[in-house]
Amino acid sequence: MKTLETEKQLTPEQRNQLLHLIENRFKQNMARHKGLEWKNVLAKLEAAPEKLWSLFEMERTGGEPDVVALDKTTGEYLFIDCAPESPKGRRSVCYDRDALDARKEHKPAHSAVEMAAEMGIELLTEAQYRELQQLGEFDAKTSSWVQTPAAIRELGGALFADFRYGTVFVYHNGASSYYAARGFRGSLKV
Repeated sequence: MKTLETEKQLTPEQRNQLLHLIENRFKQNMARHKGLEWKNVLAKLEAAPEKLWSLFEMERTGGEPDVVALDKTTGEYLFIDCAPESPKGRRSVCYDRDALDARKEHKPAHSAVEMAAEMGIELLTEAQYRELQQLGEFDAKTSSWVQTPAAIRELGGALFADFRYGTVFVYHNGASSYYAARGFRGSLKV
């Protein structure tokens, strides 16, 4: 019988394909992680199979995750979705479960916060989103939900961000709204 834990394990083939893909992306985008070495990232990944599953989910849903930082205090590497546009497999979602439940009709299939939790990742914070934009131009045609302060969420709103006119814009919307061009970007610490 399959349990949730066995479902969150990769086959050896999936694991090898993922590691090969992530290594190639790492080597092709060295400007995103100056001073970091693949062998150290690989050692962390191999020691954390549950993180590999989350990374696989980021990739499967179109996120194109890559290493963007090393926390020198904890020794954790930070992976962030680096797809040019908001990941295709995570669009047309409202912000969270409360927003989804509040919709009376035309409900989306999922919510960003729940989907991220199921994947074992977190929505980017506004600060992380702004830092990502220092590495390139992301969301020039789409937008991405970002973590929303509780005070805004309690009033029914949620925040999203995009990149237009050479600038990062952070906007608000009703948390229950959803659009074909809005998804979310995630982060994963390994």
